[in-house]
Amino acid sequence: MSFSEVLEKHPWEAMSARIAAATRADVERALARSERDACDLDDLAALLSPQATPYLESMARISHAKTVRRFGRTMQLFAPLYLSNECQNVCTYCGFSVTNKIARRTLNPAEILREAGAIRKLGFDHVLIVTGESQRTVGEKYFADALDLLRPHFANLSMEVQPLETDEYARLRDHGLNAVIVYQETYNRTDYRLHHPRGRKSDFDWRVQTPDRLGQAGVHKIGLGALFGLEDWRTDALFVGLHLSYLEKTYWRTRYSVSFPRLRPHVGGLDPKVEMTERDLVQTLCAFRLFNGEIELTLSTRERAAFRDQAFKLGFTAMSAGARTNPGGYAESPKASLEQFDMSDKRSAAEVVAMLRAAGYEPVWKDWDHAYERAALIG
Repeated sequence: MSFSEVLEKHPWEAMSARIAAATRADVERALARSERDACDLDDLAALLSPQATPYLESMARISHAKTVRRFGRTMQLFAPLYLSNECQNVCTYCGFSVTNKIARRTLNPAEILREAGAIRKLGFDHVLIVTGESQRTVGEKYFADALDLLRPHFANLSMEVQPLETDEYARLRDHGLNAVIVYQETYNRTDYRLHHPRGRKSDFDWRVQTPDRLGQAGVHKIGLGALFGLEDWRTDALFVGLHLSYLEKTYWRTRYSVSFPRLRPHVGGLDPKVEMTERDLVQTLCAFRLFNGEIELTLSTRERAAFRDQAFKLGFTAMSAGARTNPGGYAESPKASLEQFDMSDKRSAAEVVAMLRAAGYEPVWKDWDHAYERAALIG
């Protein structure tokens, strides 16, 4: 079985109706169950529903307490390392879309090492490799070579690139790959086709089955998420929860993380179909922490600095800092080539670290695999 078969049993309209049917009593039941780590998908639907809005303060309190109890007062920091902006897909929401007339660039080995050196000087020991989706330019061999170059310099290597075959993921593990992030963008098949009219990414099932291939390949950690704003954020979030539940039961040796990217401005920009406000984002974050106390939750530099300074305490365990979203952005210039999207938090890594420490949190420069013992010691 793959997750595509699970989706057939959960139509979009039925999942939306599940959220709409939630009552205040359902929300209160979910809050009580979350204290015992006993939430199910119906509880998540209630916590994502409009009926949960009056309970946001209680949700935030429980979410914060659960996070500190499990992860301590720590925050994992990582840097996205963009290696290429070449792409063969048409995506209506992305600056790298093949239809955008921009200068394309893929870093060579010397340039990758220069970027690595610049990132190491900032203190990072965990990088997220990011590229556009171009099999002709950045395929398995390119990724393997890049991992080999970076492995001596960083304790943890993650990737957010085009979906690959199971055997390709298995081979990349031998080159030091620890985690793969793959966003479904939206779980609404109709709108998915609208936003991905051309390229390999237009195949909904190929993309939604990627976490299955990752689990089968034994990749240590899988990151999930939707791009909130393409469709109704509540329903997409519930599908992320459904996907997470399926994966945890099927590939139980694997660890999981969830991210909450909101649609941001970019070249050829797309306005959100359904706006997700900062308050909505907080509700979604807290709902996921109450739903699952073990997963890692990631906060993006897409969000405002002032918002990140408050929201990180509510349940997040990881955040990027001083990020550059273009190839060559660290060693050369933030504008060395086209950015994938506009960032709202443009502070340096040092400024984010100072903010965390002033709030009583300890920055962790490695993945939780390497930092768990330290996290457990910090109350």
